[in-house]
Amino acid sequence: MSQSQPVTATAITATDRRGLFSAIGAFAMWGLLPLYLKMLHQAPVFQIMTHRVAWCCLFVFGWLGVRGELHQVRRALSDAGTRTRLFASALLITINWLTYVWAVGTGHVVESSLGYFINPLVSVLLGVFFLGERLNRQQWTAVGFAALGVAWLTWQVGRPPWIALVLALSFGLYGFVRKKVVVDAVAGLGVETVMILPFALAWLVFEYVRGTSVFGHYGLQLDLLLIASGLVTAVPLVLFAFGVRRVQLSTIGLLQYFAPSLQLLTALLVFKEPFTQVQAIGFSLIWLGLVIFAIDGLWRGRTPRPLSAIVAAEAGS
Repeated sequence: MSQSQPVTATAITATDRRGLFSAIGAFAMWGLLPLYLKMLHQAPVFQIMTHRVAWCCLFVFGWLGVRGELHQVRRALSDAGTRTRLFASALLITINWLTYVWAVGTGHVVESSLGYFINPLVSVLLGVFFLGERLNRQQWTAVGFAALGVAWLTWQVGRPPWIALVLALSFGLYGFVRKKVVVDAVAGLGVETVMILPFALAWLVFEYVRGTSVFGHYGLQLDLLLIASGLVTAVPLVLFAFGVRRVQLSTIGLLQYFAPSLQLLTALLVFKEPFTQVQAIGFSLIWLGLVIFAIDGLWRGRTPRPLSAIVAAEAGS
């Protein structure tokens, strides 16, 4: 028995390490997604979106078929309540994806990263207003700083940071709805994409009939990139689903800020988007709130609460 103990400990450590690397890989892919989307600049937003849905659906169902888990999709579709909730979550993630693809294509990556920095705090407020959750003083302070940052940006720019708010709200509501559905993350994505698929295919056919489809007309590279958009959507979710079962949720809660941080760095260093003093002040207020939020979560030995990790698990734009 004494000889087997070190082996067990080593095995557990190796498993945890694989889970950590998988989670980091998922957030890294989500964070670097703008680089990929920029390569699709020849394709209109709706065509990128519809190809993403169609190919993601194909790859997800292929994955579920190989793993013998297609029954999870059938079970989800057979229940009226689950089906309704997943249709609602499918609409929300469609809004999120469309907004994100448009934001990257039009040079608003800085503001889109802001949405995913805000998202955990939006999720907390949804828990307060709809799930009866209670916040402590530190958490309310964190929310207050974030709200102050958004108010500052709205006042200085003359309009709300609507791209960030749409991304944060759609993603937060998506996680809120998915919280109510008992279904595996990958199977849930399969149901969502198959529900959107008829609309995606109809749009692709419409573009083809009127002669504006880019697929097959702008070279093999663009065609392959459009096909790979399904993998780019599905792979980080599979990595996250693997990692989240093997890594503490407190670690996942902190890692989720890795993705918007990469997005922001990409916007500033690669795309050379402007980052004004006004934006710096607004972001700093929001980051201060997130620091307070994260420290409070670590101090209490839990994830930085509660839907933020769930949201990241379910989609990850």
